[in-house]
Amino acid sequence: MEEKLIWGMRLARMLSACIEVCAAVLLLRMADPRAMLRLNSLLGLVGPVIFITVSALGLAASLGRLQPGRVLIVLLGVALVVWGTR
Repeated sequence: MEEKLIWGMRLARMLSACIEVCAAVLLLRMADPRAMLRLNSLLGLVGPVIFITVSALGLAASLGRLQPGRVLIVLLGVALVVWGTR
């Protein structure tokens, strides 16, 4: 089970990287600043979603090894990062 979660973390990051590279290529080909801004705003959604997904998978993989207080600290840290980037 833990190995599947770790692979999920890896795949989520690889998907994120592929999305970012494809978007960068599209941005290089675009000439309309409004379309570029729309694409960039969509990318702004991808980052936090991937961050939360990878964090959740990492926590799920580590639940057996972490003390409950430390899990809460990690969750608080993730929440603060998401809140701080709003």
